[in-house]
Amino acid sequence: MGELVERVDEQDRVIGVVDRAEAIEKKWLHRIATTVCRDPDGRILVHRRPENDSRFPGQYNWLVGGAAEVGESYEEAAARELAEELGVFAAPRFLFKFLCRGEISPYWLGVHEVVVTGALVPDPAEIAWHGWFDEGELLEAAGWGTFVSDGAEALRRHLAARTPGVSAVPPTDGAAASG
Repeated sequence: MGELVERVDEQDRVIGVVDRAEAIEKKWLHRIATTVCRDPDGRILVHRRPENDSRFPGQYNWLVGGAAEVGESYEEAAARELAEELGVFAAPRFLFKFLCRGEISPYWLGVHEVVVTGALVPDPAEIAWHGWFDEGELLEAAGWGTFVSDGAEALRRHLAARTPGVSAVPPTDGAAASG
């Protein structure tokens, strides 16, 4: 067996343990934990995935994370993924979760946030490039045709939750400048 995850239902209740590849193949719900990394000036980390990655190769994202392991909370998974992917050891703050229909497979997505004050040590197997973007630059990047679509959906939800009634959402048609 490969990576084991908890299969969950539409209410995010555990109904079994399965191989992640099988969950993706059979479109079973499971849990993904991600983190928005900010620097002390409020800028947001954007990164590009390696070209040889099995999921979203060469695409940009503003979220760092991955699947929650069996018995792991969203917060624990987010902290583990931060350490693995960026060398950041911190306790991310939970923001929200939602049922993401996903480009590859559906899953529950837990979104967290952390302020990074130290140096990043990106794992080159996970992150090919990274940079700090202000909110305007992030919104522009989210419109690139090379931005992870699930990340763009999470960004729309994040902005809507933060500023109810404001429609500052990134374009979804890839019409913005390409990067």
